[in-house]
Amino acid sequence: MLDLRGDPIELTAALVDIPSESRDEARLADEVEAALRAQTSGFEIVRSGNAVLARTRARRRMRVLLAGHLDTVPVADNLPSRREGGDLYGCGTADMKAGDAVFLHLAATVEAPVHDLTLVFYDCEEIDAAANGLGRIERELPDWLAADVAILGEPTGGYIEAGCQGTLRVVISATGTRAHSARAWLGDNAIHKLGAVLDRLASYRARTVDIDGCEYREGLSAVRIDGGVAGNVIPDAASVTVNFRFAPDRSVDAALQHVREVFDGLDVHIERTDAAAGALPGLSQPAAKALVEAAGGRVRAKYGWTDVARFAALGVPAVNFGPGDPNLAHTRDERVPVANITAAVEMLRRYLSA
Repeated sequence: MLDLRGDPIELTAALVDIPSESRDEARLADEVEAALRAQTSGFEIVRSGNAVLARTRARRRMRVLLAGHLDTVPVADNLPSRREGGDLYGCGTADMKAGDAVFLHLAATVEAPVHDLTLVFYDCEEIDAAANGLGRIERELPDWLAADVAILGEPTGGYIEAGCQGTLRVVISATGTRAHSARAWLGDNAIHKLGAVLDRLASYRARTVDIDGCEYREGLSAVRIDGGVAGNVIPDAASVTVNFRFAPDRSVDAALQHVREVFDGLDVHIERTDAAAGALPGLSQPAAKALVEAAGGRVRAKYGWTDVARFAALGVPAVNFGPGDPNLAHTRDERVPVANITAAVEMLRRYLSA
């Protein structure tokens, strides 16, 4: 059985050594559920598919929700875990079984907490959003996501990463007239029309905005180009996929309007294919302010989209905080400094006990 009361570094290794690729989290969820039932007291515990939820009901002044996904990306010859120097290597060490281990250890060891706690260990975060276990929990067990503040154990290198960017993808397509490339003047080259799109992207100047002391920098980038018929044919269709990472003060609609303005006047068609709103930091809320104080003011903006956006949509201030470097997530050499794990436990223990 997982030892929640022992060394959180060893607990991290034990979690990592249970493979849990997305949609295959059942064994790990079983182990987490069994350990919580055996080694914690005062928690109501329920199971939702391959997610495990636990909460106290002591009517304390605030409720803190600790959330972490149990799944990982596919293993890349990086299991079982191994310890080298000050680092623990293995699939999911940073993203985010070290964060899960911190939360599980605290649930079993925090004495006289001043806040009620909710723990949410969920499935299928690393694949398409429709499968995300938090979405299922929101639909089927919505009261379990109520809290004064939510902390997601995503790797942040010991910083509180507040809020998150929104993301928008559009396909910008151009049409033309097909012709033999030996008689190019009889055609209208759709690929050439995309040159103006790429020129505007190359000259684009990203906006930087400060929200609650966190600086968010936007980005507008081409991420895919499609077109061409054959080596001797002038193409009559071509497209470029553009990804806009926008600050959380913009809505999805405002982000789409901005993209349309960037490419206004060009002979192209713009179609939105995917979008997710960002999350404002919410650091002015009392529970979040106390968390920042416990972290010694080590706060920065979150670049990228995370499930904090789901909590923000529910009106719950949410931050990312966990051991590990996010740049190492999903890599063959994924690892977490063991000192990060110890420091995260100490910081959150102060916060939950203060």
